[in-house]
Amino acid sequence: MRTPDHPLLIIPGPVEVRQEVLEAQTEWMIGHRSKEFVALFERLQHKLQQAFLTGGRVYILGASGSGFWEAGSRNCIREGKKALHLVSGAFSERWATVSRANGKEVDTIELEWGEAFATQMVADALQKERYDAVCMIHNETSTGIINPVREIGEVVKGYPETLFLVDVVSSFLGAELRVDEWGIDMALTSSQKALGLPPGIAFAAVSERVLARAEEVPNRGYYFDLLVLEKSAKKNNTPTTPPISLMFAGDMQLDAILEEGVENRWARHLSLRDQTIEWALSRGFGLFAPEGSRSPTVTAIANDREIDVEAMAAFMRGEGYAMDRGYGKLRGKTFRIAHMGDMQAETLEGVLASLDKFLAQGES
Repeated sequence: MRTPDHPLLIIPGPVEVRQEVLEAQTEWMIGHRSKEFVALFERLQHKLQQAFLTGGRVYILGASGSGFWEAGSRNCIREGKKALHLVSGAFSERWATVSRANGKEVDTIELEWGEAFATQMVADALQKERYDAVCMIHNETSTGIINPVREIGEVVKGYPETLFLVDVVSSFLGAELRVDEWGIDMALTSSQKALGLPPGIAFAAVSERVLARAEEVPNRGYYFDLLVLEKSAKKNNTPTTPPISLMFAGDMQLDAILEEGVENRWARHLSLRDQTIEWALSRGFGLFAPEGSRSPTVTAIANDREIDVEAMAAFMRGEGYAMDRGYGKLRGKTFRIAHMGDMQAETLEGVLASLDKFLAQGES
């Protein structure tokens, strides 16, 4: 809700959260070993399985999505074996760093920021070397690229010893994602993107293959040990104190999402993307992502007009919007418009109209 004290968040996370979802966090506190909590956990589990399109377990953890990066690296890569990381942006770079920080051997396929992976790249790598896991980002938030996870999953299926670990942080509930059908062994995400919740809680849909692999890996730590999480999840609980208030909010938000319909939510995000792309191209900007690889949840606009993105952000703040100015080494060269979560077309129309006002200032 845009107010004089609160600019509407048009950044790629945290996203704007509906007032009623924020208020759900004010439910009376319950003990996490109580029957009330067990019921809350069980409700969330059922709804999350529908959202991930999986019949497997979905873990709930008080963490950012990066916590499940560490869980994937620690639990899925055996001593003396390697992981293959697909790197083409800030967050895929960071996940590879996390694997190395946990003492794992890592090979990478590296592309320029703004390029999407092709299945043949992965097929060639798997023919040359055996890997315990292929790790990739579905939707690279820093560049506005969506990668062909379904097609790459088909390649990985041909290698039974290789697990397929996918970061779906900025694609979950904003882009098509079919965990079981696509052969994803671990799909990890967090709350503050297209799910439309405050930050601080993370989720991961995990296959039985991952749990079997974890049995072979010593020194998995504790907080991110998937076998510890599994033992508690069987009892509809968590091994450590969970973010109960965020779980109440998630319970409410998932009801709204399932009422909208997961596929309808995907379609709404695509429509918002196309609305953004049409605006950018008609105003003389380029698009950082190539056609066919443009994210449904965040558009990285190439700053071909060389506008002052700092001035743009300041102007938009005055209009009641918090805007992005580009990420990392792309700051100023691009700016990103996030169209994810519960954003509706009329909200995006207001954002684009205000951007037009800024552009008109520069032309006068």
